[in-house]
Amino acid sequence: MEVISKYFPRLTENQRNQFAKLPDLYADWNSKINVISRKDISEIMTHHVLHSLAIAKYIHFKPEAKVLDLGTGGGFPGIPLAIFFPETQFILMDGTGKKIQVVQAVVDALGLINVTAIHGRAEESKTKVDFVVSRAVAPLAQLAEWCMHLIKKESVHAVPNGMFALKGGQLGAEIKDLPRHLITEKHPLSSYFKEPYFEEKYLLYVQ
Repeated sequence: MEVISKYFPRLTENQRNQFAKLPDLYADWNSKINVISRKDISEIMTHHVLHSLAIAKYIHFKPEAKVLDLGTGGGFPGIPLAIFFPETQFILMDGTGKKIQVVQAVVDALGLINVTAIHGRAEESKTKVDFVVSRAVAPLAQLAEWCMHLIKKESVHAVPNGMFALKGGQLGAEIKDLPRHLITEKHPLSSYFKEPYFEEKYLLYVQ
């Protein structure tokens, strides 16, 4: 928990307890269904939980907001964000049923009432949301094609509705491939978190 508390010191006791349960929950489920790389499981709090919370450094989701985590895998970034924003509604979607099984089990174990886990694909969904979030799922242009039609036009935040993607490496070509009418911002995670893991990792905001 130390690395989470370091950057987010104002967590409630319930949030601290929920975050603290994540390593054991994922270690147990990962032994049955591989949702996190074996070499990463011991670094889950930095490499997965804190990484997911980079979005919370950029925007504070409002209670009335609805957020879709596209290609959630084992529940990232959706589950850490749902803990951090307990009054915001999160839809965690993945095309692999076994991964959604893990997500639902973790959600139930944490008592998260603001999460809906769905086995499905964004291109088949008709649910309108304020924001889409994703973490290393697909190239930006592909993500935009899948989900931009799901984003509501009317915004309740200071930041216009759009998509947040957590990505690493050289992203110039991906950004260039986006449709020209879309606006993109790129924020280095090293400006939020000082651990070496976050060098050359970015938060991309697309609207």
